[in-house]
Amino acid sequence: MKKLKKIGFATALTLSLFASSVSASAATHTVQSGDTFWNLGMKYGVSVLTLKEVNKRSSDLIYPGEKLEIPQSVSSEEKELLARLVHAEAKGEPYEGKVAVATVVLNRVDSDEFPDTIKEVIYEKTPGGAFAFSPVLDGQINQAADEESKRAVDEAITFRGQGKGSLFFFNPKKTSNEFMFSREVTTVIGNHRFAK
Repeated sequence: MKKLKKIGFATALTLSLFASSVSASAATHTVQSGDTFWNLGMKYGVSVLTLKEVNKRSSDLIYPGEKLEIPQSVSSEEKELLARLVHAEAKGEPYEGKVAVATVVLNRVDSDEFPDTIKEVIYEKTPGGAFAFSPVLDGQINQAADEESKRAVDEAITFRGQGKGSLFFFNPKKTSNEFMFSREVTTVIGNHRFAK
């Protein structure tokens, strides 16, 4: 919704109404025994919070036979790009660290301080002209992602909006960047510190 701040109210209202009708008709799922918002989020690539919001739910309860709207979320191209970044940035890190790296990118997309799409966030340049993520600079972003990185992206999308708000991650053994060390650390996973 941060894009709406950049345009006029009438245009924003029109886009908002259009987006609502598009997302509402994206897909419908008939709940089966054993379904949960979590496994539906993983299956369709949409956050649990968004699923609950679109379906006007405050609890986690769903019942077999009821129909749930499944909004469109992250495109398959964006998921693939994000998985390649996770693979390059978190190779050798624990699975939780891979989920956290993907979460940082999604948090940036949701933040007013960063670009509005996964691709724009990944290819963003810093004020000094360098790419924000080193795999873009060294070409590792172009290597295929492994299955674990793809699964980590799916989990990060499903969990979207429920974390600690991390916007950065770094390996303190590999950087002396004062800006990174000045950020509030939210968690440490493997060799990475996550911060906001």
